[in-house]
Amino acid sequence: MQFRDFIGNEKIKEQLTYLIASGRLPHAIVLEGEEGLGKRTLARELALMLLCRSEEERPCRQCAQCNKVLKGIHPDVYEYSAEGGPRSFSVNVVRDVRDNVFMQPNEADYKIYILGNCQCMGAPAQNALLKVLEEPPAYAVFILTVTNQSELLETVLSRSVVMKLEGVESHAAAAYICAQNEGVSKEEALQAVQAWNGNIGKALQSLNDGKYARIGSIAVSLAEASVSDFEYDLIKACSVLAGDREGMLSVLRLLKNIYRDALAQGSGDLLSGQTQTAKLLASKLTRAKLMKLCEACDHLRLLGEKNANNALMITKIPYELRRAMGR
Repeated sequence: MQFRDFIGNEKIKEQLTYLIASGRLPHAIVLEGEEGLGKRTLARELALMLLCRSEEERPCRQCAQCNKVLKGIHPDVYEYSAEGGPRSFSVNVVRDVRDNVFMQPNEADYKIYILGNCQCMGAPAQNALLKVLEEPPAYAVFILTVTNQSELLETVLSRSVVMKLEGVESHAAAAYICAQNEGVSKEEALQAVQAWNGNIGKALQSLNDGKYARIGSIAVSLAEASVSDFEYDLIKACSVLAGDREGMLSVLRLLKNIYRDALAQGSGDLLSGQTQTAKLLASKLTRAKLMKLCEACDHLRLLGEKNANNALMITKIPYELRRAMGR
């Protein structure tokens, strides 16, 4: 199976290829992962594969079935998505899906339902969906996308196969971004995907809207403030992250890369793109302190990923960085 528009997550692709080739694809698949990892892209790739009529490797992207899927006009592919707020995936939409699914496909062997942002389904909507997941027609395939499977009822999960998407390896992700965007340099793309932990969607968005430049600026300010004699400099550099949990996590990833670059001075193997800042740190900090700062960044990022209070994190970052330097 060819996954032209979805890169990385090789184990998931191998699993899906095997399930389709062996005729054992489940009637309900849950694609789990944060926004930007390509859940909707993978769902559409699956639709292409299932509906393609080519006798060669699928999907061919050239047959009539593929062309209709790619243009978004295939009569047997249905896409629904919530607006993004809690319980914004209406139970009425799910009831419409339930009524529609028992009508035979128009022209394909399958009817495919891509349900996006299922974390926005309340219990009534999920229970309505459960009724069709329990005894679906043989030709129906449901692909649900969700940021966290814990948002779905256990009864829904028990009737589905859950596949968790992860970030893409940095160099592969950067190459993909550069191939799709002529104006982005390899260095910019690499730094962006590292800041967003291999999340291509968020890396692209941050490059387009200037957010990556802001993250880089904050990380540099923190790195420079970490060698200052005044704790206030660190507190001031952190203050701009108030209310921006995702930005804070990206800053911590990039900050760690700056400290690693300071450790690697002279090797030519730099990750952050912040050469001058890395040289400054290398001239002022011992290797032992730089290693402790890297560990502090990892510790702080794990706290942030566990939904630690953002206001608390803003005060904890300066404390942990200064402690890593023995202050």
